[in-house]
Amino acid sequence: MKRILAVLMFYSLSASFALTQMAAPLVLERKILLPGVKGKFDHFAIDEVGNRLFAAATGNKSVEVIDLASEKVTQSLTGMGKPHGLVWVAATRRLFVADGEKAELTVFEGEPLKLLKSIKLFEDADDMVYDAQSEMLYVGHGGTDSANPASVAILDAKRLSVLKQLSMAAHPEALELDPGGKRVFVNVSDAGEVVVIDGRTHLQMKTWTLANAKGNTPLAYDGPDDLLLVGCRMPAKLLVLNGKTGEQLSSAPADSGADDLFYDAETHRAYLITGSGAVDSFSLSSSGKLQALGVTHTAVGAKTGLLVPSQSAMYIGVPGTGTPSEVDVYRTEAQ
Repeated sequence: MKRILAVLMFYSLSASFALTQMAAPLVLERKILLPGVKGKFDHFAIDEVGNRLFAAATGNKSVEVIDLASEKVTQSLTGMGKPHGLVWVAATRRLFVADGEKAELTVFEGEPLKLLKSIKLFEDADDMVYDAQSEMLYVGHGGTDSANPASVAILDAKRLSVLKQLSMAAHPEALELDPGGKRVFVNVSDAGEVVVIDGRTHLQMKTWTLANAKGNTPLAYDGPDDLLLVGCRMPAKLLVLNGKTGEQLSSAPADSGADDLFYDAETHRAYLITGSGAVDSFSLSSSGKLQALGVTHTAVGAKTGLLVPSQSAMYIGVPGTGTPSEVDVYRTEAQ
């Protein structure tokens, strides 16, 4: 009997070990140290042709341009307030930066990058998405007071002009694009809502109120299956919504401080980056069911990053206090 129990225990431990091994979807490859850069990061963008990573070093009041081949900073765009959202448009080779403190959208182009234009927005200019087909840029901003109403600015990214402002119930935390359906999803965190904007008419199509959840900060979209992933802070969990109706299909508990979220359609994996120092990884079925794959521990305050599926890489910004800030590079493991 004891021998049978020992055998059963062995196989149980072996199975547990195998599951642990499979539940490591992110593997740390290297660290890119940024001497002279301190504080937290917000969003990232990438120039895949030029092999450059753009990092909004919010705590440093700069945007750092990192050459990924040499792992060196080739340019530092300084003099900013709080750089938040970043968009790199490869066709025009322009970098768009949403500056929350200066309440403006700054546009850079050229080699090296030089300021082309500053476009006035409301305070807390934050996340944004770019639709390459229509050449439209959607920027979430405002919501601090009556002089800075919560809005989504719709801009002509080629002519650099604001076409329309869409009012929101509160500050827009995150935006996500559905290129095929020509929709823009907007997370309105304080209201516990997701707003859907028609990409053709630029009108608000729908408002979905989340059930028993607020603090919905990051978004990601599964285009092939028309599923919207929503990272929430109150309580800490990941939701999956039907992309057409907003119906909640599933949810899973998550680490606290959800701030960035990515989905890889090829591997059917979602990655939720949290400020508590963890990246929660999930697999997503075509019917919208989540399966937890494991937790990758990073550092407290490492709340944002960038998934680059073509490189099978995840870049995560790690804030520096007594030491320089860094960007940690993880390899995404497809099991």
